[in-house]
Amino acid sequence: MDKLGIYVVPMAVLLMVLFGVIRRVPVFDTFVEGATEGLHSCFSILPTLVGLIMAVTMLSASGALDLFSSFLAPVAKFLGIPANVLPLALIKPISGSGATALLTQIFGESGPDSFAGRVASVMAGSTETTFYCIAVYYGAAQIQKTRHTIPAALVADLTAFLVAGLVVRAFFGT
Repeated sequence: MDKLGIYVVPMAVLLMVLFGVIRRVPVFDTFVEGATEGLHSCFSILPTLVGLIMAVTMLSASGALDLFSSFLAPVAKFLGIPANVLPLALIKPISGSGATALLTQIFGESGPDSFAGRVASVMAGSTETTFYCIAVYYGAAQIQKTRHTIPAALVADLTAFLVAGLVVRAFFGT
């Protein structure tokens, strides 16, 4: 059964090529055209991604993330959310890798089976890297106006953050 797995991707490629040949599609030319479009998409979204990475680095290095987290700590305590997961809630809409680093830090400090670790896990799993996704997908589609996308996505993230503590408490207690 293990040896079957190494043949899945080559077989899928072979089937696609065979299907294209049967339908009389110029397979190589179509591949090259798609690869060219992919490279153009990568280059068009690169400035936005560099800006997002720079913003996350500046937030972390400047201490603004810690300052904002300490400002929100009383609200989090009132809502039953551990204060040490606030940086995760703040960085997740911006950076997935930054959120993963913070999640690992929370696991190291509190443990993955702790209340904070479980709340952080629910937060990380039920939210999206909102700004990254919008930058990538809207940039690739060359959409300039996001309209209601950002507010709606941030409300969804906020809801997930607020409900995470309640869900963990309901399933595991404190």
